[in-house]
Amino acid sequence: MLAIRPFRRLWAVTAVASFGDWLSLLALTALATQLTSGYQAQSFALGGVVATKLLPALFMAPLGGVLADKFDRRTVMVTCDVLKALLFLSIPLVGSLWWLFAATFLIELCALCWIPAKDSSVPNLLKRKDQIETANQLSLVMTYGVAVISAAGAFALISKAGNLGIWRPTPTETVYFALCVNGFAALLTAFTVAFRIPEISGRSAERRQAAPGLLAMLRDGAHFVSTTPLVRGLVLGIIGAFAAGGAVIASARLYAASLGGGDAAYSTLFIAMFAGIALGMAFVPRVARRMPHHRLFGVAIVGAGTSLLLVAVAWHLYLALLSVMLVGLFAGTALLTGLTIIGAQVEDAVRGRVVAFVQSIVRVDLLASMSVVPLLVGLVQSRTLTLFGQPAQVDGTRFVLAGAGVVAAAVGVLAYRQMDDRRDRTILADVKRALRRRRHGEPGLLVAVEGASRTDTAEQSDRLVRWLADQGADVVLAGRSASHGARVSAAVGASGVAGQRA
Repeated sequence: MLAIRPFRRLWAVTAVASFGDWLSLLALTALATQLTSGYQAQSFALGGVVATKLLPALFMAPLGGVLADKFDRRTVMVTCDVLKALLFLSIPLVGSLWWLFAATFLIELCALCWIPAKDSSVPNLLKRKDQIETANQLSLVMTYGVAVISAAGAFALISKAGNLGIWRPTPTETVYFALCVNGFAALLTAFTVAFRIPEISGRSAERRQAAPGLLAMLRDGAHFVSTTPLVRGLVLGIIGAFAAGGAVIASARLYAASLGGGDAAYSTLFIAMFAGIALGMAFVPRVARRMPHHRLFGVAIVGAGTSLLLVAVAWHLYLALLSVMLVGLFAGTALLTGLTIIGAQVEDAVRGRVVAFVQSIVRVDLLASMSVVPLLVGLVQSRTLTLFGQPAQVDGTRFVLAGAGVVAAAVGVLAYRQMDDRRDRTILADVKRALRRRRHGEPGLLVAVEGASRTDTAEQSDRLVRWLADQGADVVLAGRSASHGARVSAAVGASGVAGQRA
């Protein structure tokens, strides 16, 4: 994958941008507490930064997808990077809390436009559709793995710079320095996209100019999502998967206490969740070779809900860690599979809007889950149940997690029914084939006919088709009609055949 020069450069841009995003989160939250005094004021300031980063995604995320589909994606990315750089560099110059909130809001608006433009351009940089999954895998590992660790390490190093004796900054100056690093990183990505990856533009100027207005594109995108069974099922499944993940994150502290653990158990549960997500994204390509993506997606959502039921009944920390890791594994599988489906099966003209819509759904779902679950736990409270004739104290988190698991599993079934187009084969057959490490595919034989001229080739192909039909075979001749061509394309795609000759 990294041998493809445009994708390699975009992947490097993703690495720098993701590093900057995580570093900015640490720096902005730290600065918010330093610009205020008093525990209550600092708590409100910290919550204000988080809320300000989420607000644009809740209300304006589809706009970023419309811009990615309407305008040149390279121009959108460069403009957003330059604006982000100026905003990051302005925060130390102004040095006030109100501008911190305003700049954070504007930076997130730029990110909302930048991310759909970047994600929707990835398939155009690849040579084959079967490379999309690996490309998404590399991007997600960088964004939620390497970049997180690198940003945390860099922020810790910058914070301890005074101990080296070279420079003795105040805590506020340290955060300002981190924000300046972010600003120059954004300028670097803008330069790279503008001058080193012209392939991101992808579409012709005539095609972009022929696109409808922004409001019409926004309306068309919403109509496409609501009327396309594949995308509708994808959205339903993502709601279920991230509702399950958000329930675990929101109740992790109280859940750890119910297991007799403290802060160490709480942090270990977080590590188990993200380790499971990483494992899910790492092993998806292997499983996808043996099961169609839309079926793998449905299985992953149901698996996340079922694993959440195991989390609810776990009575020991080790069992809880294993169950939480399973939730993360299935959630990571669903995320990577969903992005692959969008890249491979959603046409380029609406891909940006679909990507933006899915991203907004993820954020809204996580925020809603993390807000509602603690309230439900407080309402349910601890209950005393009689099990096998003995009274048992059951924490309220167990009931809420069990309910979330049932909802996630039910949503997974609905998503699968929306997306499934292979009613002639049961999903259990595909699961068995995947467990036995057999590739999925349709039975049949692909025959390529070559001749000295197009006329000779067509004549020999017709003779071969008639002879095979006389033998009782179901024959499809590519090029005879649009429906036959679609059947051949579907058969080749299902068999995993790839390459120029395929």
